[in-house]
Amino acid sequence: MAARWLWLLALAPWAGPRAAPPPPPDAEVTFVLPAGRRECFYQGAPGNASMEAEYQVIGGAGLDVDFSLESPSGLLLVSEYRKSDGVHTVEPTEAGDYKLCFDNSFSTISEKLVFFELIFDSAQDDDDADNWMEAVEPEDMLDIKIEDIKESIETMKSRLERSIQMQTLLRAFEARDRNLQESNLGRVNFWSAVNLGVLVVVAFLQVYMLKSLFEDKRQVRT
Repeated sequence: MAARWLWLLALAPWAGPRAAPPPPPDAEVTFVLPAGRRECFYQGAPGNASMEAEYQVIGGAGLDVDFSLESPSGLLLVSEYRKSDGVHTVEPTEAGDYKLCFDNSFSTISEKLVFFELIFDSAQDDDDADNWMEAVEPEDMLDIKIEDIKESIETMKSRLERSIQMQTLLRAFEARDRNLQESNLGRVNFWSAVNLGVLVVVAFLQVYMLKSLFEDKRQVRT
């Protein structure tokens, strides 16, 4: 079994007693899982946030793998067997290192190409919203409310993040379909060559047998 650390959670610059550490950056990983192997990844997460884990097997015979997700306290949150893809959300998160494991020990021959993505979103409380109000004086607000601007920015941000997530999933689907088509093309070419060889051998045998039927095997005496 192999274990990998994706990254360490960095501390945010000090911004007063109300500042909260930002969530880790989103990440996507594609790796080869050898036959008969189990590999685990560790990801640090802050408390009271949201983490979404998505995975997909995009290459290899069967397109399936075992998947498990454990909390920093050792609680098994997700356990799946022989799945080709999955999406799981942990909310709220527990501060610490989450453990994601992919198991291909049931396969003795075929390796798997696995793609997975982690998406984080920090939970905001009312104190964070009040920081927007403290940034300006009441007379500088004019006719537009800061709350409306904040809501518009957050809506745009969430939609952009969702668009990036969908594009990443579409690329993963495209990679899986391409690998499947290339595998099928290899099988078609192999069996086409085998059939061609059989046809050549059968044709040679037929010509030989027909020729042997018309040969005069009687011995001519002089």
